[in-house]
Amino acid sequence: MAGAPITFPRGRELVLGVSAGIAAYKACELLRRLQDHGFLITVVPTEASLSFVGKATWEALSGRPVSTSVWENVHAVSHVSLGDKADVVVIAPATADVISRLAQGRADDLLTTTVLATSAPILVVPAMHPKMWLNVATQANVELLRSRGIAVLEPEVGRLTGLDSGIGRFPETLTIINEVSRITGNQAYLSGRRVLVTAGGTREAIDPVRFIGNHSSGRQGLAVAYQALKAGADVTVVAGVTDPFHLEGARVISVESAREMKEIVEEEFEGMDALVMAAAVADARPSEVSNEKIKKESLQSIVLEENDDILASVSKRKVPNQVVVGFAAETSEEAVSYGEAKMRNKGADFLYVNNVSTGAIFGSEKTSGTLLGLDIAPRKFIDVDKYIVAKEIVKEVAHRLDRVHG
Repeated sequence: MAGAPITFPRGRELVLGVSAGIAAYKACELLRRLQDHGFLITVVPTEASLSFVGKATWEALSGRPVSTSVWENVHAVSHVSLGDKADVVVIAPATADVISRLAQGRADDLLTTTVLATSAPILVVPAMHPKMWLNVATQANVELLRSRGIAVLEPEVGRLTGLDSGIGRFPETLTIINEVSRITGNQAYLSGRRVLVTAGGTREAIDPVRFIGNHSSGRQGLAVAYQALKAGADVTVVAGVTDPFHLEGARVISVESAREMKEIVEEEFEGMDALVMAAAVADARPSEVSNEKIKKESLQSIVLEENDDILASVSKRKVPNQVVVGFAAETSEEAVSYGEAKMRNKGADFLYVNNVSTGAIFGSEKTSGTLLGLDIAPRKFIDVDKYIVAKEIVKEVAHRLDRVHG
């Protein structure tokens, strides 16, 4: 029976405010690069900015609805919900007008009300004519925003509209991305990588109403998928039986049996940089599946056959520039020794050994175990959040990919 829906942690939601400057078109590229860094983006343009880049463009690029007014979707109280959900707010480009309104604490459109309603870090990226940027009023407004803890980038010097040039040019995308990373602590160390993650348990049918299964909720595998997304990876999840979840940004392929999972994993693995086999795959399945419900007295005669070892099978096919992570559930005091032997025998680069001696890990938000690797010292975790372990796994995968590609 499914457990409670899985709630993923904060860290990926970014509000991109766009004001009415010619540099608005450059925010399209910025949006794409922010997505590459794992952010989920809601664009909040000013009404006037839509004369430069239209609403349809922002919706197509972000994949989300776009509003400019607090009078749209009033029932959702958009400015409050956006402000609450945001992990960071970036206003790029920010015109002299928007900077002035922010400094005054105005709340006359969706963007300015969202800024007032959020406690998230705010980054303002000015772009305007040099005379407007150097005007004493603009400079005073910028200093006031900075005094309130709002980050304001310096515009660059260069060609502007027409024949004008000077300070006021929209900063390079990389400069903005680096500043976003600085104020959020979000590092896209898997940007451009493709990661395949398996999660959940498998069900092996006995008859139309019975199956062989386990207690896996899928939470650890989905935590790995979340952290990989946050690190900028293109993530595919092969999900067996899990607690209910919605993981925006991931491609999800649902399976039920071990054979289905093996088929999909082998099919998908070839184009991946990394595989994290976090699923709890059933070790055995009935050799025959009855089309009718088996009578109770006949259940003792069910013959089982061993399922293929997906991790070992796929590891044999990996090339030097691919990384494979396995999981093992152990109850013995010799769990680490068993895990190290499994890691080598199955050809994995890393293996996380779950200590399931109490059974408490299944369906829990916490885990205990040891992360093993071919070239790292064993790393022990005791009753920690599964996202902490997931983050460490993703970081080690990224480091190893850097080495094998370097």
